[in-house]
Amino acid sequence: MVATLMFVVRGGEVLLIRKKRGLGAGKINGPGGKLEVGESPEECAVRETEEELGVRATGVSEVGRLAFQFVDGLRLYCHVFRAEGCEGEARETEEAIPRWTAVGEVPFEEMWEDDREWFHHLLSGQCFLGYFDFAEDKMLSCQVLEVDVLPETVLP
Repeated sequence: MVATLMFVVRGGEVLLIRKKRGLGAGKINGPGGKLEVGESPEECAVRETEEELGVRATGVSEVGRLAFQFVDGLRLYCHVFRAEGCEGEARETEEAIPRWTAVGEVPFEEMWEDDREWFHHLLSGQCFLGYFDFAEDKMLSCQVLEVDVLPETVLP
């Protein structure tokens, strides 16, 4: 499965969500979701942010790629985007509850375990690649690499 995450960072805050359904329901994360046929990762990230929060991300750039292997067989490849702003006011939807959070107060204890390994790269704009093994929501292994440029292709 190929998916996306989007994080709007502006004025010392980052726009997060509490997921209401799907993989990671109840956790804090960024808006995102699965790519649709014919859609680029950036188009997906922008669309999902609009659907989940009612805002249009602006100044969007891809900063990371994450590869997850779950013991139940699920494999997930995720393109991670950072936006420098957004148009509109974030609002709750059927999928998510928005929350602007100070960058120094990100609630890692309510997020996926891997987030504390790469989130600082996202905030600084440093490109990164992450590889993770999970058993349900428990991280078994991780590797995060800083890179100058993201590869042209999706992670293997």
